[in-house]
Amino acid sequence: MAEVRNRKVLLKRYVTGYPAEDDMEVVDGTVHLAVPQGLQAPAVRLKNLYLSCDAWMRGRMSKRDDPVTVVNDFVLGEALTNFGVSMVIDSTHPDYHAGDLVWGMSGWEEYTLISEPASLVRINHPELPLSYYTGVLGMSGLTAFAGLFDVCKPKKGDTFFVSAAFGAVGQIVGQLAKLAGCYVVGSVGSDEKVSLLKGKLGFDDAINYRKEPDLGAALSRCFPEGIDIYFDNVGGATLDAALLCMRTRGRVAVCGMVSQYNLDDPAAGVRMRNLPLLVAKRIRMEGFNVADYLADGPYYRWFEEEMAGYLRDGRVTYVEDVVEGLHGAPAALVGIFQGRNVGRQLIVVARE
Repeated sequence: MAEVRNRKVLLKRYVTGYPAEDDMEVVDGTVHLAVPQGLQAPAVRLKNLYLSCDAWMRGRMSKRDDPVTVVNDFVLGEALTNFGVSMVIDSTHPDYHAGDLVWGMSGWEEYTLISEPASLVRINHPELPLSYYTGVLGMSGLTAFAGLFDVCKPKKGDTFFVSAAFGAVGQIVGQLAKLAGCYVVGSVGSDEKVSLLKGKLGFDDAINYRKEPDLGAALSRCFPEGIDIYFDNVGGATLDAALLCMRTRGRVAVCGMVSQYNLDDPAAGVRMRNLPLLVAKRIRMEGFNVADYLADGPYYRWFEEEMAGYLRDGRVTYVEDVVEGLHGAPAALVGIFQGRNVGRQLIVVARE
């Protein structure tokens, strides 16, 4: 097979505080499309089509002694990695063949060699937009689905609050909560996103936290009888305010803590003044990791079929914020922490 260009996004330096575009570098190299001979185990060469751009990547951009993520830190001078949608170009693995469409962990580059193809997930619904497998039919959708139905266990009539509500997970879990019969409110960082939540996605109400000097008062206004379920993507002051508004025996699903990712010293974060309410109100607060559900093949396939049905019949709407080309990837990742993205942020590397 031919040798071709392989553009990739590298980490130049480990990050403190908020990431900047020049912490990363876009470089061009070359790669042989064929799987190298002599490897000890079967492998596949992928052509990357769509790459997911997520806030959780920030935790891998610092060299830390404490285990802040479930995966290793990025390696300086090597391509960043995240979930993506790819086409198999060459394979020495009997289960994968040229032309197969898959999603899974891949490099922020045009072509990636995967030495553990068992981690890849075959795409069963190519009739839907392939980019959806970076989000609503991939990790983000599975996170929302499992976090809501397995962790939160919603009941019809429950009141439901989600932070970062127009992000990759928030926009999905809010709609699923509506389908489950909940009253749903989300917090976002702009009036545009408020309008989209209430209009396009069908949320009952929404809060622009940038305009609310007292988030607790805003939550009390939206939930005069309290919150049954809080799906937390932010942590920090938002979590503290939500705890104050929780009803007795409420549930908190801890999905992410984006407000804490860029702190040089995590101990310098918001002091949780309302944490004792977990005891007083008998609130169940539970963290979860989507990897546990992804590793369970039958669970993922059940989710995939359910979500594909929701998308086909219009019960779930999905909004993507698309950046064309790897040259725009550093700005896209930095923009997530500035609230620039509207919907699921993804990078288009190639469309075929």
